[in-house]
Parts: sequence; structure tokens; C-alpha cells
Amino acid sequence: MALRRRLPVAAASLGAGTLVAASLPPWGWWPLAFVGIAVLERLGAGRSRLRCFATTWLFAVGWLAPGMGWMWSFSVPGYLVATAAYAAYLGLAAAVVPQGAWRWLALPAAVTLAEVVRFSFPFGGVPLASLAIGQVAGPLGALAPLGGALAITWATFALGTALGVASEVVVTRRFRWQPVAGTVGLVAVVVAAGSLVDTDVVGTRRLALVQGGGEQGTRAISTPKRLVLERHLAASQEVPAGVDLVVWPENVIIPTCAPVDEVDGICLFSNSQELIEVAALARRVGAPFAVGITEDDGPDHFTNAQVVVQPDGTQTGRYDKVRRVPFGEYVPLRALVETLGAPTRQLVPRDATPGPGPGFVEVPGIGRVGVVISWEVFFGGRARDGVGAGGGLVLNPTNGASYEGTILQSQQVASSQLRARETGRWVVQVAPTGFSAFVTPDGTVLDRTAQRERAVRVQEVELRRGLTPYVRFGDRPVVLAALVAVAAAWWAARRRTSAPLTAPRAP
Repeated sequence: MALRRRLPVAAASLGAGTLVAASLPPWGWWPLAFVGIAVLERLGAGRSRLRCFATTWLFAVGWLAPGMGWMWSFSVPGYLVATAAYAAYLGLAAAVVPQGAWRWLALPAAVTLAEVVRFSFPFGGVPLASLAIGQVAGPLGALAPLGGALAITWATFALGTALGVASEVVVTRRFRWQPVAGTVGLVAVVVAAGSLVDTDVVGTRRLALVQGGGEQGTRAISTPKRLVLERHLAASQEVPAGVDLVVWPENVIIPTCAPVDEVDGICLFSNSQELIEVAALARRVGAPFAVGITEDDGPDHFTNAQVVVQPDGTQTGRYDKVRRVPFGEYVPLRALVETLGAPTRQLVPRDATPGPGPGFVEVPGIGRVGVVISWEVFFGGRARDGVGAGGGLVLNPTNGASYEGTILQSQQVASSQLRARETGRWVVQVAPTGFSAFVTPDGTVLDRTAQRERAVRVQEVELRRGLTPYVRFGDRPVVLAALVAVAAAWWAARRRTSAPLTAPRAP
């Protein structure tokens, strides 16, 4: 009988999480997130800590399993472990908050703190399938310049919880207006404040992005290294004159040199045939090219960089990727993993060497341009780094060619929207096989390409200056506020339960 009673609750929990998943790209039905969270609030209210954990864990599995589905082709065991572990973060958050009158305050703050952990631990975290990615195109996206992804996360969960509290009236016929009105009013005020944040336009430039095209689901280890380059060389013949910068994706160039030009047995881009070919293109167009290169860095390492090549062949800017993809560009604890029998050398033969930062390149005629390479666009701190150092716009060269479907690629576009709104800058995302796009500072996506398409897109973009509150202060204010909210809710709950009972006065 107990099992029969629990099955409907488990199914409802998974279903509520699936509604949140449907709010994410590539599906993008963002209002469903509030409905899913409201259902979770009703399922968890008044339950024991163990039941809260189990209910929220199932909810999070329903949310994260579809939202992180791209990981299946990356690593099936990793996908299963990550989904279960990250769902446990959210389950623990729900289990530690007080039940009763102050749950509405503590639960959204605790979930926000759980997402802080998910975004950073272990191995740097996985900030995909987040509530912020789903809401950035909606009204709550206005919170990005104030508090980034975490502020949107908190507001989304707070409004969903308030909807759940409001739905109590259907069952109990009692409406608790204070938490509902307080939550909706506060979020509305903060959203209005965020919509007023802006940065100053200091000029415009014409930028071209080049997408060489080709099949999805291909890996570098099984792809001729000249193939991707030749596609981009051919596509770049369509770039018109009169642009100020041409942007290529990540990993397009693997340098090749004559033996006499190698340095300690390593072919550097500065001595390569590919530099000559890119410089010839730059002379024809009359503009520098920002190109993605992969260089050897000894027998066991490589570098991943974006380099600015001038028409005369000189390199005037270089940024080496700082935040690497765990188990994609390096293997954490490789020696330990290999002792357990994992074939790490087959999956990731060499580790990427992280760059020193900061995240920008110098482009003559434009100035400093922020750069976040691929995986880095999912982390607000990387874009803050380049913009805080003076970047007037942000480039996101990426390579999603290894992944089937559109989950990862569409969530990357949404992350470019987040970074644009957080920093008040244009973001240019360019991929070899899709999606490529220009994103305005208010998050509008322009000229998005299709998958597998060979495309050249040209857009006049604004150079901007000025720092948003998020660029100045980062995630710290939201984290601190969430800690205070959880502590305040616990204090209020304990004060309520410890208040002495007094006998009524005699008439």
C-alpha cells in the first residue's frame, strides 16, 4: 500500500522536472518552468527531510536528464553519474530548508546555492541545463546585468514556489497572500531595475563570421586535419570587402611546417603554411582575421588559442583558452583513472595546457575584444574577465561538431545571450558546423545559421564601454543574499516553534 501511494508522487515529481526541461533550449517553452516548480512545491510541502530529498531528486532527474542529454554521446557513464550527482545537490537543498511558513523564502535561496555548487564542482562544474539558460529570452533575462545566471535562477524558483503557495487555495481554501505578494513584488521591482542598466556606445564596426559547414557528430581524431581548414578557406572567399574583422571558429587550424621551420620538433602557427594562407585572405579582404588554432605543446599537451592575423602576416593578439573541458580537453586525476582501467589515452590522448589569461585580444582599429572559447561561454566569470579588462565586444569561437542533435548548440546560443546581457556587450558566436550568430546586448539573436550550413554573415556591431553591476561584482552578492535568506528562514522558523504558549486571559 505504501508503495502504491508513493508511485503517483514519484511520477508527479519526474513530470514536474520534465516541465522544467521543456523550458530549456532547444525546446524553449520558458513559462513551463514556473509550473514545474509550483508542482514540486506542493509535493514537498510538509514532508519529512527524506521524502523532500527523494521528491526533489526525482524532480531534478526529470529536469537534468533531458537538459544534459548531449552528454550521452560524450560519455554514457559520465552522463548517468553527473545526472544522479547533480540531482542530489538539489535534493539536499530541499531537505535542509525548514518546513512550514518560511519554506517559501528558504527553498529558492537553497536551490540557488545548490546551483552555485553544480556550476563549479567537481572539475569546474557543468553550468548547462540551468534555469537561467531557459529564462534568458523571457522577462527575467533583465536580471542578468544585475546578478547574472544566479539571480535569474533565484527569481525563477521564487516565482514558481509562490505559484505553488498560491495554489494552496484550491485544496485548503486558504490564501497566504504575504509570501506570494512579497515574492512577485520584489521580483518585479528588481526586473524593472535590471532593465534600466545599460552601457555606452562608443562606435560601430562591421564584423564577418565564417562557418565552413560539414557534418555533425564528427571527431577531430577521425577527421583529416586539412578538411576543416579548407572548408573555411573556401567559405571565406565570400567575405566582402569593407569589413573590420573576420572571425573563424575554434580548432580550425592545426599548423603544419617544413622540418626546418619546427622549433624543438614542434610546429608553431607563426612558422606554418596556414599562417601564409590566412594572411593572403586577410590581404584580399583588407581586414584582420581572428582564427582558432590548436598547437602542440610537447608530447603530452596542446594549446587551444584564438589568434589575430593581420594582412601582412603579423599576429597582433592571442588568447589561450583558460577553462578546459574535463574529460574532453583534459583528464582530471589521469593517473588515478588509468589505474582503475579506464582507457583515457584513447578518449583524450593529450591534455590541453590552460592559458594565463586575461580573456581578450588586441585588434588594431577596434581595440580590446573579449574572448571566451567554446566551453568558457557557459561561465559568467570568463566573459567578465575580458570585459572588465576593457573589451568592447565579446567573441565566442566554438566547436560543437562532435555532438549530434541541437541540445548543446542551442544552449550555447542561450549562454551567449546570457553573457551579452550580463556584460552589456555584443557577442559574436561562430562555430564550424552551427550554430553561429550575432547577439545584441539585450539578448536578441541575429543571423543564426543552420547546422551543417556553409555561411558567411556580416553585421554592424556596436563597441561599448561601461561596466554592469554583474561585471563589477560577479556572483558574490547573490551568493551572500542566498545565505542570508536561508539563515533568516531558519531563525524565523525556530523562533516560531520555540515561542511559549500562553493561556488565554480569563473573561
